[in-house]
Amino acid sequence: MSRRSAWLLIALCAWTLYVWISRIFIMAGQDHSAGFVVVHVTLALISIAFGLAAGRIGWRALRVHDWENISG
Repeated sequence: MSRRSAWLLIALCAWTLYVWISRIFIMAGQDHSAGFVVVHVTLALISIAFGLAAGRIGWRALRVHDWENISG
């Protein structure tokens, strides 16, 4: 994987975390039905999990790329 692709995955992770954590805090200050909150918290958790997985893949790709540059 190229460094550019790895950084894109890390940026995707950061953006996903920012959007969903912000959304959860915004929802906490508003009055929504229980169903709305359950659905959106579930979506947030799933999306955060995918974002973290993408970030991990990107981070590992950067580490492998850096290791290859160091070792030869």
